[in-house]
Amino acid sequence: MRISGIDCHVLLDPAFDAGATSSAQDDLVVEIHTDAGITGIGETDVNPWIARACIEAPGTHTMGLGLAEMLLGSDPSEIREIWDRLYEGSAMNGRRGALICALGALDMALHDLRGKTLDTPCHGVLGTACRDTITPYASLQPDVSSFDLYLQTMVEWAVTAKELGFSAAKLEITPSGPYAHKGLRASGERMGEAVAAVRNSVGDDFVLMVDVQYAFPDLDACLRAIRGWDRYNLSFIEAPLPADDLDGYARLSSKQGIPVAAGEWLTTRHEFVDLMDRGRVAVVQPDIGRVGGLTEALRVCELARERGVQVVPHIWKTGISIAAAAHLAALTPHCPFIEFLPARLCGSALRKRLVKEELRMENGSIPLPRKPGLGVELNRGALAEFKAAAERLVRSPSSRHPVAPARPESIQMDDGLTPWR
Repeated sequence: MRISGIDCHVLLDPAFDAGATSSAQDDLVVEIHTDAGITGIGETDVNPWIARACIEAPGTHTMGLGLAEMLLGSDPSEIREIWDRLYEGSAMNGRRGALICALGALDMALHDLRGKTLDTPCHGVLGTACRDTITPYASLQPDVSSFDLYLQTMVEWAVTAKELGFSAAKLEITPSGPYAHKGLRASGERMGEAVAAVRNSVGDDFVLMVDVQYAFPDLDACLRAIRGWDRYNLSFIEAPLPADDLDGYARLSSKQGIPVAAGEWLTTRHEFVDLMDRGRVAVVQPDIGRVGGLTEALRVCELARERGVQVVPHIWKTGISIAAAAHLAALTPHCPFIEFLPARLCGSALRKRLVKEELRMENGSIPLPRKPGLGVELNRGALAEFKAAAERLVRSPSSRHPVAPARPESIQMDDGLTPWR
């Protein structure tokens, strides 16, 4: 069997908001086809037009090749060998960044393809599962139009998550920094007020994480803001400092007691070695599409195991990435959680509609995927709609103005109820 074709689908939520900081609004989905008629799918979390160029661009010398020209004609079962060959052949173009993200989408699709070929779930092809179920944590999405409403709806989201069966949730507390939301500005003291309010509402038996999304410019600012947060028994604090401040991360880990998590933007195991050995974090968060696919994510997991570091993968895309993370967690004993936001509670149309019959939580856990490959299937109607939206944007760049995003009150659950109020 040989790889006969590669389709790159650039997708866009028609209701995207160019003023938002949310990569859930666009996507690159790849399909790898074979001469045996079997197709694998994958995705990555990066600007999809850039990633497509990394795949489709032609090369003119042996160290500056495009990914597709190296992949076509290959035996798709030789996944690790393909990864290493594509990494080396594109070394002058990539080694890090968007090219590795594009490679990650292709690698994910190759694992899906191999599982389908063998009629086996990806985790069954890759090894022996260490658990029967995956534990998800809920990513909460409160109203950010004002701090008071944010505080109220954050508590309501947390209570709803617990009622839905979640045993853990992550609070997005981002009133400053590059991810600061419209209308939401607050001091470190008020950030702590939000953590306290949620802890009081869900009780001590509920696992809480906090994501501050690079809110603090330096170590001193971070230490001032999070002083006293250790009383809330947090599982970790995510991305408190700029991603490249590895010395700051190491000092933060040594100067306070909350475990520090990071890594959502990183590509390749080499960056994660620096994060663990120099940054001294307690939790690494590879995004499977960004880090280089399942092949590279598993390498990161092994390096983390050797260092006694936990793995909690970042997921902020569609059911494709959720499935990939479930297979990763199935093989990784030191992966206590995966990030999970049920489609019915999410405002992203891509997240809601791109795949059919995605993994679902049952009684607080996600059963291991049992279908061949990743175990998800594209919704072709939605794919066509999202492709058309991306094409319209290219034809009419002036349409790239912020549109009013759906307010959280309009997000409906399957039972017709809003997730709060």
